[in-house]
Amino acid sequence: MKLKKFLSIPVFSAFFMMGFVYYITVFIFIEDWAGLQTSAGSLNNTIFTFVASLCLLSFLVAVLTDPGCVPLSYIPDVEDTSFASDQEPKKNVLQSKYCDKCAAYKPRRTHHCRVCKRCILRMDHHCLWINNCVGYRNYKAFFDLILYATIGSIHSTVIVISCTRQKDWSNSGTPLKFFYLACGVMTLALSVTVGTLLGWHIYLITHNMTTIEYYEGIRAAWLAKKSGLGYRHPFDLSVYKNITLVLGPNALKWFCPISTSHLKDGVSFPTLRDSS
Repeated sequence: MKLKKFLSIPVFSAFFMMGFVYYITVFIFIEDWAGLQTSAGSLNNTIFTFVASLCLLSFLVAVLTDPGCVPLSYIPDVEDTSFASDQEPKKNVLQSKYCDKCAAYKPRRTHHCRVCKRCILRMDHHCLWINNCVGYRNYKAFFDLILYATIGSIHSTVIVISCTRQKDWSNSGTPLKFFYLACGVMTLALSVTVGTLLGWHIYLITHNMTTIEYYEGIRAAWLAKKSGLGYRHPFDLSVYKNITLVLGPNALKWFCPISTSHLKDGVSFPTLRDSS
């Protein structure tokens, strides 16, 4: 059952962290800084709760959504070599499409996950924090998760700093000072960590590649350079097209993790050769 995915220490830890940050931000720092009944406190509470809700929704979708498996009816096109690099012998094309562990053929951009023990469509990586692979069908939810986590962490950090600056510390004890310091360091560390991850995946989306393809591209570029050739990721069309292929054609729905009507079968993808 899908609910078994929640029976994981990293997933539980992620839940706990989200709940802990929400609690201290709203009921301790916003309350202490401006008060939840004031206009400033109410506004910050509303904004932070909205972002936290979207973060939780994205997390649930990323955990529960199957990243995409290869259809049982899938048969590779022997004549289709558009995904192969110029340095790869064409006779190896069918061999590269076959997964020995699954004993079946796999489409382009598909990789075998050792944890899930199956091939995942457009696999990016296996994420312990969602106890699931990040693949074709849940990549958007994963991206929205780190987006809202970054926004929420930065907002929480600003609230903690604002509360600390205006607080009268003359009558405060050492434990309270340590608590404020620890919370500030924690929210700042979260902001930097998830913010860096967000920046990385923005780069990947604008180039229409996965983490696995990025590292594969480094080797392909090295081989091309040795042969005196140029290399470009075959699925990198243009920034706008790349974004719409991953997040959808409607910009208003880019930030909705459950809006995935633009996804197709995950077996075929447009390439530079198709558009040329």
